[in-house]
Amino acid sequence: MAYIDLNADIGESVGAWRMGLDTDLLSLVSSANIACGYHAGDPRTMTESVAHCLRHGVAIGAHPSYPDREGFGRREMALSPREIREAVIYQVGALAGIASAAGARLVHVKPHGALYNRAAIDAAAAEAIACAVRDIDPSLALVGLAGSLLPAAGRAAGLRVLEEGFADRRYTARGLLAPRGEAGAMIEDPAESAAQVLAMVCEGKVSAIDGEPVMLRVDTVCLHGDGPQAVVFAHQLRRALSGAGVVVRSPVA
Repeated sequence: MAYIDLNADIGESVGAWRMGLDTDLLSLVSSANIACGYHAGDPRTMTESVAHCLRHGVAIGAHPSYPDREGFGRREMALSPREIREAVIYQVGALAGIASAAGARLVHVKPHGALYNRAAIDAAAAEAIACAVRDIDPSLALVGLAGSLLPAAGRAAGLRVLEEGFADRRYTARGLLAPRGEAGAMIEDPAESAAQVLAMVCEGKVSAIDGEPVMLRVDTVCLHGDGPQAVVFAHQLRRALSGAGVVVRSPVA
């Protein structure tokens, strides 16, 4: 029997401004990445998100970002490796404290947005993130783009690594995520998303945005919680995976 982790980015509300359908998604995924206050989230939202994860039996992860609320963490920033390390420690430490106070624990760390994309191709940034995670807690798993420099840096730091694929993003021929501003970068059809995930999980490959096959081994699949059809996509994915005999479960919970 095959297994796969299905994760979603949650906790991206701030104060009275709400983002995503977190409670609906948490009944359909096995892991969650909670925003830690830099691109989104705040202490109350982080606390509520931890409680929701506990209620649904979902593995809790930190989702650190560049300090970029205005750009939702999706703008590139020229932080040095030292600044990246400090930013990751600050954010993960905050969520770890909130989780501990609730009787929970963090099990993984997944960078967000532009920081995630940078760590896929920038060895120094990847090393800074991996070392920060190791220095906080070497039992934490590090989530990074499958086949990129971030999983490699995590292994070099002695961490457990989860290689990640995406349900709602298309890929370049290099195996990187197609830039969001590029036409066709986002998958908007739930059936197409499910087909891409099945190809990843069952065949170890995806079709790049130019049609070329890209080999891709994944341990976890991300569905963005801020997408307008996130819950619809999640239901479609669960049906498709179940039909293919694939069980959704967290590998680190």
